[in-house]
Amino acid sequence: MPPPLTTSPATLGLAIYGANGHQIHRRLANHPRARLVAFAEFPEAALPESLRGDRAIRRAASLDEILRDDRVEMVSLCSPRRGDQARDAIRCLDAGRHVYAEKPCARSLRDLEEILQAAEKAKRKFHEMAGSAFIQPWREMRRLIRDGTIGEVIQVVVQKSYPYRDTRPGDEAVDGGLTLQAGIHALRFVEHVAGVRVAKAECIETRLGSKRRDDLRIASSLLLHLANGGVGTITLNYLNPPKFPTWGNETLRVFGEKGFLEAVDGGARTRLVLKDRDISPIPLTEPDTDYLDFVVEEILDGKPMPLRLDEELHPLRVLLRAKAAARLAE
Repeated sequence: MPPPLTTSPATLGLAIYGANGHQIHRRLANHPRARLVAFAEFPEAALPESLRGDRAIRRAASLDEILRDDRVEMVSLCSPRRGDQARDAIRCLDAGRHVYAEKPCARSLRDLEEILQAAEKAKRKFHEMAGSAFIQPWREMRRLIRDGTIGEVIQVVVQKSYPYRDTRPGDEAVDGGLTLQAGIHALRFVEHVAGVRVAKAECIETRLGSKRRDDLRIASSLLLHLANGGVGTITLNYLNPPKFPTWGNETLRVFGEKGFLEAVDGGARTRLVLKDRDISPIPLTEPDTDYLDFVVEEILDGKPMPLRLDEELHPLRVLLRAKAAARLAE
C-alpha cells in the first residue's frame, strides 16, 4: 500500500531515480525535512559522503522496486531517457507517490496532460524542477519587476549558451534536445522572473556546425509574442567556448517603460538602470530558495507554492507547441 497523503511536521521519505539531469541528491545530505530512503539507476558514489554508508537507504534495482518500498512518499525523476519520463511519472503517481521531475517533464502536450490527470486521480502532487526564478540574482530581479520598478515590461531578451561536448546525445529522446532542455530555463526567465506570460513562440533550429550524422541541434532561436503586447527573443546554443568562466553563458535583459534590468555572464554581473539612477550591481535582499523546499513544505504543511501549477508548467506548454512547429534551417 502507498503511504497516506498527510500534512504534518514529519520528514518526507524521498527516492531518486535516474541520473540524467539535475538530481536532488546533494540537497538530501542534511535536509531538515526530507530524507533519502531509496535510489535506482543512480551511482552510489555520487551520493553525499554522509549517505553512502547508510544501510537504511535501499539500493534498488529498478523503479518498480522503489515503488514497492512503503517508506517512499515522493520520487525525484531524472529518468535515464527523457522520452520515458512521462510514463515513469505516471507509474509513480498511480502507485500513490508524489513526483518531482527534471525538465522537460514531458515531450508532448498529450503526455503532460496524462501526467496531470494521473496526479489528480491519485490525489498526489506533481511538480517540475522549476526553480529558475528563486535563486539569485534572478530572484531579486523578479521582486523588483513585481514591485513595478521598471514599469510595464515591453521586451525581454534571453540567452542560454552551453559548451559543445561529444557526449551530447543526438537523440532528443535522451535529454529532450536543446530547445526543450535549455529553452525551458529561458522561458521561465520570461514568465517567472519578468512576469509576462508568453502567448506564442516561434522556433527555428539548426544543425550547422555539427560534424555528426545524428539529429543534434547546435543552435535554436525563438521569437516571443508576449500576452501584454510586448515582444521577446531567446537564443539557445552549444557554442559557449571552453575559456568562458562559467559553464552556462546566460543573459537576461528586461526592458520596461521606466528602465531596464540585466543579469549577464551567467548571473555574475547585474545592473538596474532607471531614468534617475544607475545601480550596478543590484543589491540582493533575499537568500536563494531551492524549489524542492517549496515542494516539501506544500506536501508536509499544505503551504501554497510560489507558483500555481499552471504558471509552473506554462513555459513547457509554450515550448512544446513551438518545438512541434519548429523549422530546421538547413
